[in-house]
Amino acid sequence: MMRDPLSVTDTELAILEVLWSDGGASIGEITHKLYGKRTTSRYATVQKLLERLEAKGCVTRDRQSFAHRFTAAVARDDLIGHRLQEVAEKLCDGSLTPLLLHLAEAAKLSPEDRKRLLALIDESEARSRKLKRPV
Repeated sequence: MMRDPLSVTDTELAILEVLWSDGGASIGEITHKLYGKRTTSRYATVQKLLERLEAKGCVTRDRQSFAHRFTAAVARDDLIGHRLQEVAEKLCDGSLTPLLLHLAEAAKLSPEDRKRLLALIDESEARSRKLKRPV
């Protein structure tokens, strides 16, 4: 069974976070950002994780310079959506509604966040009405 390419470990996610924030980096730069002090074992760990992420299609490698540069090939929003759907599948029979309700009730939403959430709901309802119209 092939593993889902957007299923990344927490350690792989830490590497993606560096790539998202920096726009791209070498193995040495990522190692320094994650660990501070660079050791051979830490460098090798980051190198192996990047190889795994590249095999999953989550990062791309630019081999033009001596120190290969890596960039994220998956958007943060895509990964967030995928992770939320995974949680929904495991805990809520695939429905995102219980997750969204819980987050809305438990989180202290700012007035701006509330406006954005209401706007998203309105947009979703408008799209649904458009799809239901007879042709």
